[in-house]
Amino acid sequence: MATSSGIPCAGRGGRDTLDKKRIIELRGKAQHIKATVHVGREGVSDSVAGELKRQLDKSKLVKVKLLESAGDDKDLVGADLARKAGATLVEIRGRTVVLARD
Repeated sequence: MATSSGIPCAGRGGRDTLDKKRIIELRGKAQHIKATVHVGREGVSDSVAGELKRQLDKSKLVKVKLLESAGDDKDLVGADLARKAGATLVEIRGRTVVLARD
């Protein structure tokens, strides 16, 4: 299965699928961290992607907040973030995206 816009992600049958136990573990860990990257009107710029890569290198799990000005298609922005950062899209909940890298 894919996101509502047809974009594959972990836990939804995409090519970057993690096993179910790992998805549950990452979602649980994500509950206890704050969003450290914010995406606004400029969308997924090179500077945002670079910062996301640096944070994923350090912590392997990053929470990203999508501001209202980032647009309405959260699934598309989340998939774009994952692609540019070389990460796996773990979850999109509201306007918050969780990305992981092993």
